[in-house]
Amino acid sequence: MNLYLDNELQGDERVEFEYHLRECQSCRLLAQAEKRFLNGVRATEPLYVASPELTARVRSVLEAPANDAVDGWRLHSSRKARVIGTIAAAALLLLLLPILIWRGREREPRSSASSFALMAADTHLRHIRGQLPLEITSTEPREVSEWFVNKVGFSVKIPNYKEAPGLEKLYTMEGARLVAYKNDYAAYVAYQMNNQPISLVITSDSVGQTFGGEEIKAKGLIFHYNAIQGLKVLTWSDRGLTYALVSDLEERGQKSCVVCHQDIKEQDFITPLKPR
Repeated sequence: MNLYLDNELQGDERVEFEYHLRECQSCRLLAQAEKRFLNGVRATEPLYVASPELTARVRSVLEAPANDAVDGWRLHSSRKARVIGTIAAAALLLLLLPILIWRGREREPRSSASSFALMAADTHLRHIRGQLPLEITSTEPREVSEWFVNKVGFSVKIPNYKEAPGLEKLYTMEGARLVAYKNDYAAYVAYQMNNQPISLVITSDSVGQTFGGEEIKAKGLIFHYNAIQGLKVLTWSDRGLTYALVSDLEERGQKSCVVCHQDIKEQDFITPLKPR
């Protein structure tokens, strides 16, 4: 992947790698994320520009007369060598900075975010950009749950708290659709809270695994929190299913958990997800 992102992978190897990216969503999402990072680094160039004073000083040293006395020539030569060495070192550092940052990220464990978390974040962004329209538009959880029957290989049951007496509903369901993940389909459900989008992605725990990021324990479950592309992503597994909740809401995004845990008696479930 490093060679591909640096445009150094050529010939049959490049063809094979691009074919793999088309077939493997997790690698494709990872490559897209790393390419966005590299483009961001490259967009910051040039990092430094020499001041006019420094430029004049360097030019005066380099253009010093060649017929100076021996000692003077040696002095100028020594200065030239130091200046040229400094310039060369600085230029090399600037050229290598993106590579050093890239290699530093390379040494980070790949478990910093699971492929399922990356997919969920990418799906959220595609939906809010209008690139991923909903296949069913409904505010009724039961209708959406029934729509997924025979479309995915697991049971999707969307909670509904609107009938709870005296409880204000803080969110609105928009609808749902299928999303591809690892040669299978995952369930995608879109919500709105205070005009801000929330995404819930569900798959079987035999397909989607959760790991990496900050681990948070609540009610016997282990949540994994990751910040991906400016979004807050919570992933966890429970009763044979793996979930990802994506938003840009406050703190870790635990506020978005009310789409499934709005009931007062379940607030102690959300509390451990808040930062200490």
